[in-house]
Amino acid sequence: MHYSAYHSVDVVNGEGTRCTLFVSGCEHACKGCYNQATWRLDAGHSYSQGLEDNIISDLQDERIIRQGLSLSGGDPLHPQNLSAVLKLVKRVKAECPTKNIWLWTGYRLAELNESQQALLHFIDVLVDGKFVQALADPSLIWRGSSNQIVHRFSHQD
Repeated sequence: MHYSAYHSVDVVNGEGTRCTLFVSGCEHACKGCYNQATWRLDAGHSYSQGLEDNIISDLQDERIIRQGLSLSGGDPLHPQNLSAVLKLVKRVKAECPTKNIWLWTGYRLAELNESQQALLHFIDVLVDGKFVQALADPSLIWRGSSNQIVHRFSHQD
């Protein structure tokens, strides 16, 4: 997996202060996308164990209380990103159980295949749907166009 950017302190992509990882690779190619540089699977930097360790360390750092991790892109649910993203979200839930995970995807919840659905157990908030320029609305919170839906999951152990 590749990623275009990692922000250890972010207050824009989800509720509260967060860590945000922008992965590379998106097959949706939405007209008007603000992040076209992330569409290629090989864009940006190679994701590494070192970066993953850094994300966990940042989430555990008590000097800046972070509510959780946000995953955007590109598309974290792109088929070639799934194994690395699943490994990361499992680790976050195991080592940082009080942190929540937000994920943005161009896929609709109803369209997710079995491999993509496997991540949902670890995700607290899913923002789904392609960006549709004709439905763009800058007043919307956490989404760019009105067709996108913010799904909040309640996980029972």
